[in-house]
Amino acid sequence: MSSLCYYLIPMEETLSQRIRQIREALELTQRNFSMTLSLSHSYIAGVESGSVKVNARLIKLIVSEFGVNEAWLLTGKGEMFSQNPDEKFAKLVGLFKGLSSKNQELIYQIIGILLKMEDEKH
Repeated sequence: MSSLCYYLIPMEETLSQRIRQIREALELTQRNFSMTLSLSHSYIAGVESGSVKVNARLIKLIVSEFGVNEAWLLTGKGEMFSQNPDEKFAKLVGLFKGLSSKNQELIYQIIGILLKMEDEKH
């Protein structure tokens, strides 16, 4: 009987759960997650609740924007993220070093502004 119940669960439900796991692993609210993907908050809420079907466009957005392992997102097998945080940080440092000193200073200023905005939220 339990295997029968397993087959009655639609794929979107488990996919929806994995999307929520990604958002929570990134410590993002539904609103911030949806803004990063340029989607509405209500759409992401619907996806997570299972009331909105997950489409290929959303899968591609999540994979490209957050570095999620597409195989894990679709099947739950493997690692959640394609790169670990240390690899992402090393890539970011490499990109930063490739910028001119003027643009590096601009990045510092932008980070300062973002941190100040985060502090004001709390």
